[in-house]
Amino acid sequence: MAKVLVVAEIKQGVLKSSTPELLSKARAIGASTAVVAIGSNIESLVPELAGAGSDTQYIADDPGLELFSAGPVAACVVDAARQFGASLIWFGFSESSKAVAPRVAAQLDAACATEINDISLNGDQIEVIRPAITNKVMQRVKVNTEKLVAVVRAGAFEATEGISGTENVVKLSPPEMDLKALVREILTDASGEIDLADADIVVSVGRGAKDQAGIDLVRGLADDLHAGFGSSRAMVDGGFMAHNKQVGQTGKIVAPTLYMAIGISGAIQHLAGMSGSKVILAVNKDPEAPIFNVADYGIVGDLFEVVPILQEEIRKIKAKQ
Repeated sequence: MAKVLVVAEIKQGVLKSSTPELLSKARAIGASTAVVAIGSNIESLVPELAGAGSDTQYIADDPGLELFSAGPVAACVVDAARQFGASLIWFGFSESSKAVAPRVAAQLDAACATEINDISLNGDQIEVIRPAITNKVMQRVKVNTEKLVAVVRAGAFEATEGISGTENVVKLSPPEMDLKALVREILTDASGEIDLADADIVVSVGRGAKDQAGIDLVRGLADDLHAGFGSSRAMVDGGFMAHNKQVGQTGKIVAPTLYMAIGISGAIQHLAGMSGSKVILAVNKDPEAPIFNVADYGIVGDLFEVVPILQEEIRKIKAKQ
């Protein structure tokens, strides 16, 4: 039986959705499951980790792990993988995961694959599906090693309701600190806006907004929906939006329940960052805009006319609640 070790994604003491999604996929393919959680003051998450579908919980809980550092985190994952005998080590999609996964693969003499959309087992043969050439093709790749470290794209799998695991806690020894790179402080976005990676709804603004007044209009729609506020690359290059708000191949990869593309034409680079969204709504005055090829719902119109109408209807709905 294959053994899957899922690396828990924890942010400010909260277990992120990628963890139960990966555990559900592991159980769906008939694998034995374990999870490794790394941080400080995280032992209280054990019942939630078991409830998400893990039968063994490897816990690395130490004050020295409060701030992320790739070396020590990789050491904890490797320790857990060796103790569990894992053949598959899965990370959710994040910048930290992409920093840690190659280190883990090197230490375990395993293959490393990133931006995975699907993973399957055929006997002992591991196969992965991943996008290539900015999502123009999907590759089916056979893994020619016994072990695979994979970084899975956001929204690739869905958490299964009603599953549960068993509490079986294994405490890991604190790793040696990385003397080559010492992390002293992690700075976060001080704007108070919702992180795009965490948002259930994302509203993104594109070149159609024209200027700051247009951006502020679309931002108001995001505020009404309590949504994350993102942008296309054109608005970042134009100096209107910060790079951490860019959705696309060279920005954030998002997969919210609802993605609203306002005034975005839909260049392939942008589509690569949001095509995994469950529902896509596009507003663009060009009926031939590529964004309509991936949108579930499309509104052909000027955003300066459409957005106020959307806001009015949203407020009517809220008033009835």
